[in-house]
Amino acid sequence: MASPYPEHPQLSGNFAPLRSEIDAHDLVVHGEIPVDLAGTLLRIGPNPQYAPLRDHHWFLGDGMVHGFYFESGKVRYRNRWVRTPRFELEREHGESLFGMMGNPATTAKVAAGKDNGVANTALVFHANRLLALEELHAPFEIDRQSLDSLGYYEFDGQLKGAMTAHPKIDPQTGEMLFFCYFGNGPFTPEINFHVVDAKGKLLRSEQFKAPFPAMVHDFVVTSDYVLFPIFPLTADLDRAVSGGPPFAWEPEKGTWVGVMRRSDSVDNIRWLRTDPCYVFHPMNAWNDGERIYADMMQFEEAPLFPHADGSPTDPKKANARLCRWYIDLGSDSDAFTREYIDDLSAEFPRIDERRAGLDYKHGFYATSEKRDEGDKGAFNGIAHLDLATGKRRDFKLPGGDAVSEPVFVRRSDAAEEGDGYLLATAYRCNENRSDLLIFDTDDIARGPIAVANLDTRVPYGFHGQWVSTNR
Repeated sequence: MASPYPEHPQLSGNFAPLRSEIDAHDLVVHGEIPVDLAGTLLRIGPNPQYAPLRDHHWFLGDGMVHGFYFESGKVRYRNRWVRTPRFELEREHGESLFGMMGNPATTAKVAAGKDNGVANTALVFHANRLLALEELHAPFEIDRQSLDSLGYYEFDGQLKGAMTAHPKIDPQTGEMLFFCYFGNGPFTPEINFHVVDAKGKLLRSEQFKAPFPAMVHDFVVTSDYVLFPIFPLTADLDRAVSGGPPFAWEPEKGTWVGVMRRSDSVDNIRWLRTDPCYVFHPMNAWNDGERIYADMMQFEEAPLFPHADGSPTDPKKANARLCRWYIDLGSDSDAFTREYIDDLSAEFPRIDERRAGLDYKHGFYATSEKRDEGDKGAFNGIAHLDLATGKRRDFKLPGGDAVSEPVFVRRSDAAEEGDGYLLATAYRCNENRSDLLIFDTDDIARGPIAVANLDTRVPYGFHGQWVSTNR
């Protein structure tokens, strides 16, 4: 018999897991869904099926995919767990079996050495495959309509190792670029870099050594360059086995950024340095010759993780803001400059993906008016920033409600950059359920043009993916 979930801030409220898989047909809609909105919004996040063995971290729950299917001005909903080998093993035994962050010292004997992937962080649709991602395992394929689990996908057996949760798709070539850290096994400093062509064929696999083992959640790609940021959120196996945190904030190591021309080998990476900071998610980057501009949601300290001695980091520094990095490769210096370009506490930045890696004008992100108590996973607003004019438009939810990452959907293939819709889920705190919000990017400040009601919740998760009916 399953045990109840323990009292834990990341297992309560809208962090609390859903225990059921449901289908909801023809959701009640207030307002009008545009008929040109045809496709599927897919979201993914952690949803542990069993109570944890000991400690818990938000990042560790089994993946659950939520699908909103749009057709002819109507929308239906479906959710399904990602049935990884870990999920199936624990379902067989009726309880959690794996230690936190895969710690072998706290893993049940029956699960020792077994696959502990959770496929819970992000989704990518490429070469007609929908892949559920997390950064320490291979991608896990999902049927885009039924959300059935199809198993690990390793590019016809060519991928050796894991895949980042944040691959980049070049809008000009259709290539998908990605990496993974711990390239030679858990807690190792090596990083693997890969390139897949538009048809899904793995073209390139190389490995290089980072300055130290660290959590490398995302990276940066422009039309000509790849940037590998190595932040001082370090990984240490000995520390973990001795009861310390597997990942910890060690600011004295500073921030390193490896820069590589896309046409070069990893042997030619150039390492730059800056003060300690942390970024989960870049918004976009581009280059003008040897000058690189990268817009990053930058924290002063990494949230959600302690110092190496287990002491907490400063919650007042766990507030990301949009920061532009200026890198001049024509300079002999290994330093670069950074400048905040927005004052809102924000995360989960998105763009019109047709401008990925290119100079762009429009950015969208989730915002919060008060984040001075640390990262609680809740955001209460959405912002649209016009980077050409500096003008920002905002929408705020009522008190207590929270919003997900906003996903941009272009109005048509011929639409101007940023012209389209934003889709986001909203947790209704007082009713303990969720809505789907649909905004027109012409003016998000006026509020959603349509709201689809759910009877259930979409728990706090990470990322979403739009798949057009025409793809």
